[in-house]
Formats: sequence, structure tokens, C-alpha cells
Amino acid sequence: MRFVIVTGMSGAGKSTALKMLEDMGYFCVDNLPIQLMPKFAEMLMLPDAEISQAALGVDIRNGQALDGIEEQLSHMDDQGIQYEILFLDARDNVLVKRYKETRRQHPLGGIGRVDIGIAKERERIAFLKMRATYILDTSKMLTRELKQELEKIFVEGKEFKNLYISVMSFGFKYGIPQDADLVFDVRFLPNPYYIEGLKEKTGNDREVQEYVLDNERAQIFVEKLEELMDFLLPNYILEGKNQLVIGIGCTGGKHRSVTLANVLYRHMEKKENYGVRIEHRDIEKDAIVKAH
Repeated sequence: MRFVIVTGMSGAGKSTALKMLEDMGYFCVDNLPIQLMPKFAEMLMLPDAEISQAALGVDIRNGQALDGIEEQLSHMDDQGIQYEILFLDARDNVLVKRYKETRRQHPLGGIGRVDIGIAKERERIAFLKMRATYILDTSKMLTRELKQELEKIFVEGKEFKNLYISVMSFGFKYGIPQDADLVFDVRFLPNPYYIEGLKEKTGNDREVQEYVLDNERAQIFVEKLEELMDFLLPNYILEGKNQLVIGIGCTGGKHRSVTLANVLYRHMEKKENYGVRIEHRDIEKDAIVKAH
């Protein structure tokens, strides 16, 4: 029997995650009264229970009863009931944006004060995040990427390290990404922009990749960058970091940065313990349109 408690910040994707788990074969219940949670778990553990995997949604809508969830979790611990907690989180500015886009009111925010509601909620459910088995920061996740991460954990059974990495290429001429945790400048590498036949291509094209990487400086940089990431990631996890944005920039964000971001992404992708995505922020800017 696998019993998952799905919780987290309002607007971080809890309802979406529950629907995805349901599609994966989980019996899902949302917003069950907290007092019934141990009974629900006990029913699932009965020898003749037909349900082998279930997910229970718990969030701030449970109101004051949410304060009693720690007692209920301790009761389940005493009863030997095994459970996992999936905590969905997102950065405050992302949550505010999502609320404004959907024109919804935050359950704790009153009329129009989404930011105050988020701050209150974050304080009230901090203990759940501390107890979480898995923490997913959905700030930069697409819906399909969230589904992929849930499948890794709850279908494929892969080990999960509570760290989701975004590798982003960008152009310095358009500004450094505000949410970048690490920024690497690759403007010291040969620039395909000045090579005829490569200017209109991008770092997603083989010819540009070969030009950028076919020199000792690039090879040494790749080696040292991958070595640095291999050192940093486990230490970020130890410090409880859940979301990491790595920015790789060149002048325009089309050639060198895209090439190196792709290289780093492929290196990260091999490490199944981490969720990873890639984004080429500025690759379409200043696109060269050929005359017909």
C-alpha cells in the first residue's frame, strides 16, 4: 500500500498534481476533514482493501483543523501507518502572478491582498514542509514537466533529491535573469555570429555546436563546469535548496550560451536523482528573416 499526502502552497499546483496521480492509478481524495485522515489510512491498510495506492489532498482550506494535522500524523506514526508527504511550493512572486491571472482570492488574503495571504499560509504550513518526503518547486515548471517528476517518484520509483534544476541560456544584452542562482559568462568563447553561414543558426544546430566547442578553452570550461555542478548539487540539497536556476549567458543568447546550456543540460539529465529542464530565453530575439 502506498499512501501519499499531497499538500503545499495554494496556487503551487496541488489540484493539478492530484489529477495527475489519479491518472496514474491512485485513488485520490481532496480536502478530507483532518480528523478522518488516520481512519482513511487505516481503511486502506485492511488486508481485503482493493486500493493499493491512494493520495489525500490537504491544504489551508481545512481551516483551523489544519493545526491538528501534526497530531494526526504522530498518531499514524504510532500506529505504524506508512505515508509520504508531497509538498508543492513556488516562489511568492510566481504565486501572486498566478492568482492575478486567474482573478482568484487567496483563502487567507481577504479582498485583494494576495501577498498577505501567501505570507500567512507559508507560516501556517511551514511544519508540513519540514516533514515532507518530497518537495517540488513548481515556479518554473510546465504542466508536462510536473507530470514527468511525479511519474519518476510515484510510478517509476526513482530516488528523488528534492531539487529541481532549470538551465537557462540568455543574452547579456537583454539582461541577466532575475531569478538566476548561478550565472556563467561564456562570451570568452569563439563567436559564431561573425562566421558566414552560422550567424542565422543557433546553438541548437550541430554546425554552431561544433564551432563553439572545437577548441581547448571550451573543453576545459565544460569539464570544470560539470565538475563544479557535481560538487555543488549535493551540498545545495544538504542545505535544503529545492529550486536552482543556472544561467549561461553570451552576448545575444543565440549561439554560445545555447550551446553550453545544452551541454550542461545533457550532463544533468544523466543524473536521475534531480529534476532538470532547459530554457533558451532569448534564442528567438533578433531573428534573421530571410527574403523570399
